Amino acid sequence: MTSGGRVKIRIGCAGWSIPSRDAASFGNGASHLQRYATRFNVVEINSSFYRPHAAGTYSRWAAAVPARFRFSAKLPKAITHDARLKGCGTLLDRFAGEVGGLGDKLGGLLVQLPPSLAFEARVANTFFAMLRRRFDVAIACEPRHPSWFDADVSTLWRRHAIARVAADPARLPEAARPAGEGEWTYWRLHGSPRMYYDDYDEARLRNFATDLGATKGRVAWCIFDNTAAGHAIPNALRLRQLTSTTQSARKAPQPR
Repeated sequence: MTSGGRVKIRIGCAGWSIPSRDAASFGNGASHLQRYATRFNVVEINSSFYRPHAAGTYSRWAAAVPARFRFSAKLPKAITHDARLKGCGTLLDRFAGEVGGLGDKLGGLLVQLPPSLAFEARVANTFFAMLRRRFDVAIACEPRHPSWFDADVSTLWRRHAIARVAADPARLPEAARPAGEGEWTYWRLHGSPRMYYDDYDEARLRNFATDLGATKGRVAWCIFDNTAAGHAIPNALRLRQLTSTTQSARKAPQPR
């Protein structure tokens, strides 16, 4: 935590399903989400990408978790992949009305772009201005076309206070490191080399712990998306241990 009590590092998963083999690692609860929240303080709502949820559903999720728990919500593919960021004001209004059910437990938004979507300054600026008018929360963008990693795109991130996601596996070297602007860094670990399926070994997790701990002046969120074979939960639990140890060591008095 930071000195003001703000959580500096949040580690969780894309979704809150708990494989039976990991159930003993969690406390009791009336739902998977409540049990998940006994160990983690953040979750990424990935299902919002595929289908809408009623505002009441979001409200129910918010009521099921502790006060310090936070959600990130993934923008619908109807906006990012179908409309490709164009002419989507009505869709954004609908999404804002739905996800508003989370109240102050909405910690941020994730905008994942299709690999085929090249950067167009006018389209991107119009879209992120529209998004900013509707949301006063942290926003992270995961672009996947190489054109989004050109130096001139930094103006877009700065103008709208958008963080650029650090992704693994990275489609190009720049994508492996967080960039952009705003109050957070956002890491999405999909499993590698086989996305969504592969486990992260101890060495990789220790490297991630070092990188997260090195974040200066910004909150670091790290989401494990390697859920297909059930590795996300144990990987996230282990990374929590590693980052807790790292932070404790930094706070410990040093010998004279």
